[in-house]
Order: sequence, then structure tokens, then C-alpha cells
Amino acid sequence: MFESFENIVVQVNDVLYSYVLILLLVSGGVYFTLRTRFMQFRLFLEQFRCVTEKPAGENETSSFQALMVSTASRVGTGNIIGVSTAICLGGYGAVFWMWLIALLGGATAFIESTLAQLYKRRGPDGWYGGPAYYIETGLRSKPLAVLFSVCLILTYGFGFNMLASFNLQSTFSSYPFYDARWSPWIIGAVLAVLVGYCLFGGGKRIIRVTSVLVPFMGLAYIAAAAYVTLLNISLLPGILSQIFRDAFDFPAIFGGFSGSCLMFGIRRGLYSNEAGVGSAPNAAASADVSHPVKQGLVQLLSVFIDTLLVCSATAFMCLCSGIEPSKLLSGAPYVQESLRTVFGSFGPIFITSAMILFAFTTLLGNLYYVDQSIFFLLGRKPGKSLSRTVCLLASFVIFLGAGLSADLLWSLADITMGAMALINIPAIVILGKYALKALRDYEEKIRDGKTPDFRAEDIHLPHDVDGWK
Repeated sequence: MFESFENIVVQVNDVLYSYVLILLLVSGGVYFTLRTRFMQFRLFLEQFRCVTEKPAGENETSSFQALMVSTASRVGTGNIIGVSTAICLGGYGAVFWMWLIALLGGATAFIESTLAQLYKRRGPDGWYGGPAYYIETGLRSKPLAVLFSVCLILTYGFGFNMLASFNLQSTFSSYPFYDARWSPWIIGAVLAVLVGYCLFGGGKRIIRVTSVLVPFMGLAYIAAAAYVTLLNISLLPGILSQIFRDAFDFPAIFGGFSGSCLMFGIRRGLYSNEAGVGSAPNAAASADVSHPVKQGLVQLLSVFIDTLLVCSATAFMCLCSGIEPSKLLSGAPYVQESLRTVFGSFGPIFITSAMILFAFTTLLGNLYYVDQSIFFLLGRKPGKSLSRTVCLLASFVIFLGAGLSADLLWSLADITMGAMALINIPAIVILGKYALKALRDYEEKIRDGKTPDFRAEDIHLPHDVDGWK
């Protein structure tokens, strides 16, 4: 019976990503790229300036902290395991399609995060916002907003967290002490306890922890990947050539569409950078900024950090190592063997350490989004008893995910994430005109030498919003 359930989940996932989401993600990304006049490239330097803006209030969330929360969720186990899986199962060409999804998705991420700022609401301990808020206020559809919040909780509270837990424990499989019967459950239990400790500190503690861990985690991993790549730099031209050659091998792509480089590149690219899914806007809305476009630019930078920097680092490290990708090496083993070629036995230890940090910060970032969705559903902060129940349930899910099937977990995460995108992308296409007006307002003020402050009346926003009166 369990195998039948797993087969159904995998089949639904194949249909969703073979037809529906391909059209939605690519067309949405192209549409917003054209409408914003390629702003992800035009305003590249402006993204860095916006990150450094200080919040107006002493206890408010800064742009940098909001960036770290969204990056904590984006930059996670998918940047190691997901990229390795895409290359081993989809081939070299999967790397190109991950890049394309990031470049196009950057414009989508900008629109959804700017909308989150426009429609944010004041809560008891800061700003709250995201797709649920702009769907409810902008589209005037409370039921759809509730459905999105439920999908987000299923995706980030269950699907992604179980997958992150599994990915972490899988990195221990190459060690002599690993026993497939017991080790996954022991590792899952330790991780669940550590995450539970942070969760009982509430959302502000999550922000503080991720602000410290994410930069350290990312820089250490990129440094190791760059070192391996530089030692084998002579192989890079041939690898780049094969990436582009395989990416446009259309007979191979359409001959086995669901297992092609296109499919794996888009799936793992979406899982990694989350552009258009509607998760990062929850973090974007929490920032206290003088103009909504500033946080849109900051979240665009997060997409680039995730895919064009961290995912590319993994891809080049693996492909330059001389270890050929294969289905047998899919996941953590391919990355571990790639590092072993340079660092010897220390390589797998380093990857395990990196995975611990990646998984931990991913889990915390994911559960921050869950916390925001629960606030929306209740209209208030949950009581102590409900908060404890949520924390305990989240910890149990992390424990459970460590021992389940990889195929089932990837498929469940893909389906729930796809459901979020199916709701969010049409919503931002409809409401995107207000984000585009805000972008024009921002650029005009910069061009005229004015401080880019913002009021809702500047773009004739027809909806009642808390943050820009």
C-alpha cells in the first residue's frame, strides 16, 4: 500500500512539472523580466545598497536580517544534495536550466517581495505580510489566501523539513558507524531536539540565529568549492561547453522528458531559489524600509546568491573534480567523492559539517514562514499551548523525515511547492501592476536626486494598507 502511495505521488509530480509549472514559471519570469525592463541586471548594484539600509525603529527587522531569513531557507541542503541529484540524474545540461530559472525568477522574486511590502500589516511584534496578505487585500479573496497559507504550512512545515532532515542524515552514510536501520533515526532525533530548542525562543530568536549562521555557512562552503575548482581550472572550458551542449540536446530532452536535464534543472532550481513560490515574501514583509522596492531588490539578491553563487559553486566543484556523475552517486556521495579528490578523508567530514549548518538554518528559515502563516490564519499570535504544539509537531516531522524514502520526500516537497506556485504566480501577475508602478516611482526619485520615500498615494494604490499611509 505504501509503495502504491509513493507511485501515485511520483506520477502526480511528473505531470505537474512536465507541463503546468514549466509554462507558468518560464512565462511568468519572461513576462516580469520584460515588464521591468530587465531590472535584475539594470539595478544589480542598487541591490547591494539596499541591503545596508537601517530600520527606522530600534527593534524593527532590518533589510539585512530579512535577507538572511530568506537566504537561510533558500541556501540549504538543496544547494548541495539538490544540485548533485540534478547533475547525476539529469546530466550536465541541468546546470544551465538552473541558471535560467534563477535569472528569469529574479524578476518574479522582485515582484512578489515588493507586493509583500506594499500589503504588509502591523503585528504585535513587527510587520507581517506575504502572498496571503496581498491575495486577501489585493484580490479580495480570503478563501484563496487561507488555501495558500495551508499549502505553505504543508510545504515548509512538513515537506521541506522532512527532506532537509533526510538530506542531512544521508551525508553520514559513508561513515563506518552508519547503520541504515538505526542511524537515520538517531540523527533525526538529535536534529529535532536542536531545532526545537530554537523554536521555543520564537521568531525573533530565529532571526538572530540565522543572521549569524548564514554568512559563515555560505562563505566556508563557497571557499572550499572554489579551491577544488581552481585546482582543476583547466577542465572548466570543456565542462562549460558540455553544459551548454547538453542543455540544448533537444532529441534527448524530449525523448525522455520527465527525466531530462530540463526537468531536473527546473525542479531543483525552483526548490533551491524558491522564486515565484511565495515563501520569501513572508520574510521580505518583515523588513522596515522606506520604500517597498528596496526589499524587492534585496530579495532578488537572495535568488542570485542561492543559485548563481552557491549552486554554481557545487556544480563546478563536482564537475571539475574528475568524478563522473552517475545515478549511483546521486545526492551526498557525489559531493563527498568530489571533495575527497582534493581534501582526502577530510572532504566527507567537511561536507557533513556544511550539511549540518545548511540543514539547521534551512529548518529555522522554513519554520519562520510557518509561524507567519499561522499568524495570518488566526489573526493573532498563537497562544502558548498552540505554540508548544506546533513546535513539538515540527520537531517530530524533522525526526520522521530522516528515515523515509528519498524519492517520496523529493516528490512530496515538489508537489506542495508546486501548489504554492500555482496560487502565487497568477496572483502576482494580476497585482504586479502595483509593483511595477512602485518600481517606476523608485527609479524616478533616484533619478531626480530625491530620497526614495514612499506613500501608497504615490502610485494611487486603491487598497487599504497599514504600512504606507
